[in-house]
Amino acid sequence: LGAEITLVAPPTLLPVGVEKWPVKIAFGLDAVIADSDVVMMLRIQRERMAELFFPSEREYSRQFGLNSDRLRKIKPTALVMHPGPMNRGLEISADSADSLQSVIVEQVTNGVSVRMAVLYLLLGGAPLAAGANVESNEKVGM
Repeated sequence: LGAEITLVAPPTLLPVGVEKWPVKIAFGLDAVIADSDVVMMLRIQRERMAELFFPSEREYSRQFGLNSDRLRKIKPTALVMHPGPMNRGLEISADSADSLQSVIVEQVTNGVSVRMAVLYLLLGGAPLAAGANVESNEKVGM
């Protein structure tokens, strides 16, 4: 679709072989945030902390969390996303999650429908034709 993706994470949380993917990699959010059109945060799994993938919650948040200072650095047109559930104050601050640039509520709301549609197609369902009626799978207005 033409998107340029940059993954930002500690090296210990990046998948094996990621250097072969068609993405850029950064090890700190500050290096890339000002140029981003979308800032997609993901929930950090607290069990990763017990496995020492990074030193502490505070250190992770300091390097990789979207806080109010970083929020001020993003483009005025940039969107803030997070699929939920989120750890407010860890990967994203409350003011970032609730900002005018946040589309998190819409993303979470639409995520259920999107996952249902993907599962339907994966389980052998036929895609509907453009303009089809979901109930009858017939063309609407024809």
